[in-house]
Amino acid sequence: MKRALRPLMRSDSAATAAEFAMVLPVLLILLFGIIDTGRFLYEYNEAEKATQVGARVAIVTNVLSPELRDENYVGQTVGGKVIGPGDRIPAGALGTVLCTSASCTCAAGPCPSGVGTVDTATFNDILVARMQQIYPAIQPDNVQVRYSGSGLGIAADPVGGSGGAEQMQISPLITVTLTGVDFHPITSLMFATIGMPSFSTTLTAEDASGSYSN
Repeated sequence: MKRALRPLMRSDSAATAAEFAMVLPVLLILLFGIIDTGRFLYEYNEAEKATQVGARVAIVTNVLSPELRDENYVGQTVGGKVIGPGDRIPAGALGTVLCTSASCTCAAGPCPSGVGTVDTATFNDILVARMQQIYPAIQPDNVQVRYSGSGLGIAADPVGGSGGAEQMQISPLITVTLTGVDFHPITSLMFATIGMPSFSTTLTAEDASGSYSN
């Protein structure tokens, strides 16, 4: 029996296949890791570009907060000075108004009184929809828009009517932030996720009466 088994025990004809089977999982992990790295960088670039496009859309479309749109700065006192008709609106006249898909809130005063309503049609159908053309994974809950004082804009007497984007006096800084987006690596068999960092772009409002960006 020993003589019969001795040649079999010394045989190495299947050693290559056994070694390959041991190395294969490591090679697959490395391969999919390289693919995931490329996918992450690609989606990172998509998210960053979508945020930039979102900011561009936000500065030329209807203001998301009706209260901010209709605020009259004539007669307000900022830094001990009363703002008169034709005066430049100082940066201190507006703190930070934060708008999400659900509502607008005063994140830092001063803010227009009664801030709370958000223009959901503009938020979802224009802003988010345009960002999704760049990065489809974006959902309304991932987008935030902040309005803050810039020191730009001219106070003017009301021109009549019930208010509208064309009557907006202040020209705020508008910051679009993309947050809470997850990356799904192949190496985790899609069961695990990696949180993407937040992305922000800030521009100065240009035209508060537009409906879409070119």
